Amino acid sequence: MKPPFKITSYINNRVAEISKLLGALEATTLVVPNPKLRRKNRIKTIKSTLAIEGHTFTEEQITAVIEGKRVLGTEKELLEVQNVIKLYDQIDDFKSHRSRDLLKAHKILMTGLIATAGKFRSKNVGVLAGSRVKHLAPKPAMVPALISRLFRWSKAQRELHPLILSSILHYEIEYIHPFEDGNGRMGRFWQALILTEHDQFFKYVPMESLIEKNQSTYYEVLAESDNAGDSTAFVEFMLKIIKKSLEEVAKDLVGMTKTFEDRIEKANVYFRNKQFSRKDYMELFRDISTATANRDLRDGAKKKILRKDGEGNKTVYHF
Repeated sequence: MKPPFKITSYINNRVAEISKLLGALEATTLVVPNPKLRRKNRIKTIKSTLAIEGHTFTEEQITAVIEGKRVLGTEKELLEVQNVIKLYDQIDDFKSHRSRDLLKAHKILMTGLIATAGKFRSKNVGVLAGSRVKHLAPKPAMVPALISRLFRWSKAQRELHPLILSSILHYEIEYIHPFEDGNGRMGRFWQALILTEHDQFFKYVPMESLIEKNQSTYYEVLAESDNAGDSTAFVEFMLKIIKKSLEEVAKDLVGMTKTFEDRIEKANVYFRNKQFSRKDYMELFRDISTATANRDLRDGAKKKILRKDGEGNKTVYHF
């Protein structure tokens, strides 16, 4: 059964922008592997997905837990951190269309925290806003079938872009609320899993950090989609978050391609056998001037690294 949603022009535009930005970032990291940045972003992810649920550990404390150092905190706080670390470390072991993997992931996340870790809920639940119920989840007897149908539908998708699909499943997991506790963390993790299945680069993109910074909007858009009866507003919000997250990663990578040689090597990986214009080159290196781009392309052609075809604004280059 297809979940209700609409594909808007906003969604299509964001998907195109994200895909282009992702390609540029991947080219950078192929040229300049950066395990330190990847580790930093993984710590941000863990800190933020917990902070959204009210956890107070800092990035420094989470780093200490990862390094096996002693950290002040309650036994529950430490266990919550350790479980999330373990879950994200095992992200490649799950398949996003398997119900049993959702239960397996929940067990890792909630072991020692609730008695029903790894099991669908057996009670009615509602999401509260103060003393008012703002979302009444489906009855527990319906949960296994709802998840099973959702995952069968997601597995069958061939044309829907994973950026959109991951956002829809994130919303649907929050809507179904399949567990007694841990639903928010599971929804965010499942989106990260689908994105990672699409492209391993997403394993190190801390979109949870921007969700935390926009937490009130996150909950508002969840409620807006509930009221509308489809996930469109939530999908639009998450695509905006993903794009901003990639832009923040890009800022961290600025300075890693400061020389002509670095830029040409990165461009060679990015464009491969495709022709490209000066405009394309400048979109890949957004921090350089037109004069620098002209010089790079002229020197590349002089050194026979590049082949130049055409004149004026019709000039294109090939490696």
